[in-house]
Amino acid sequence: MKITIDNIEVEVQEQETLLQIAHRLGKKIPSMCFAEGKEHKPSCMVCMVKNAANGQMIPSCSTHPTEGMQIVTDSEDVLDLRRMSLELLLSDHRADCEAPCTTVCPKGLNIERVLWYYDTNRYSEAKRYIAAVFDLPNIGCDDCPKSPCEKVCRRGMVDQHVEIREIVRKMSQAPDPEPDDRPLPTGKAKMFTSKLGHFSAKEKEWLKVSTDVPSGCLHCACAAQEVCKLRKYADECGIKSPRYGVSSDLPFKVKKHVIGRLWFEPAKCIRCGLCVYNTNDGFTFKGRGFGMQVVIPDESRSHVSEEIANLCPTGALYLED
Repeated sequence: MKITIDNIEVEVQEQETLLQIAHRLGKKIPSMCFAEGKEHKPSCMVCMVKNAANGQMIPSCSTHPTEGMQIVTDSEDVLDLRRMSLELLLSDHRADCEAPCTTVCPKGLNIERVLWYYDTNRYSEAKRYIAAVFDLPNIGCDDCPKSPCEKVCRRGMVDQHVEIREIVRKMSQAPDPEPDDRPLPTGKAKMFTSKLGHFSAKEKEWLKVSTDVPSGCLHCACAAQEVCKLRKYADECGIKSPRYGVSSDLPFKVKKHVIGRLWFEPAKCIRCGLCVYNTNDGFTFKGRGFGMQVVIPDESRSHVSEEIANLCPTGALYLED
């Protein structure tokens, strides 16, 4: 059987999907709800292509070829549809990619990571991040009188901002870390960064009583910020701020321990279903329509392995450091 993809004639097999064929030709088609070799169902509509033979828009991850197809992967209307799909997914994704304090630091210090190590008593590791951007014993905070990091701290939306500069000073005096050649991310984030929006009154009260780490930090940054497909594709599409805003009302940072190091954060879930279809009596759907959610019943947590985090496209499922 032969079809054309972007005017290239190609021999195909019936069992292949259009996405697999396109990838074989070196075509870049994004996909959120598809994972090679895993069970899936089309839901994200980010992988849409056009059959010019009849004008139909179709999901490439689940559509098999038929004789005479004339597939277009990069026309303006196809790219517009993918962008709209991404913006709809972002409107249902209540999360910060990067912590606001990190994004505004003029020196590029990964402040949220320093605070994470402070809260977990790993002071030498915190100092490693500080030493990557400052010429210790001098720290840039001493030359930063306006404290932009503390002004944008999301904890300040709840009650009182985190005393970031004081903690950075304290961590800069910690014992030197062990030698480590691994590179550290520095500089302001250049990729798309989602914003979670304002806290509700109920959330503020909940965050007051539930945040019990020494720094008081809410730890806004996403654990999957480097591998999140939603962020990657939004960045590639040039999305700066989603046109639909954030419509999700799922509470920020409410998470559930699944098993081992595996955690589930529903506010980041785009309901792609990969965790549902690829666990045996583990994750499941609850409700219907726009109110549908992915949940993990307590009695089903033992049926899930940590490896399922590798299928999650957004960081709703992640392994805690």
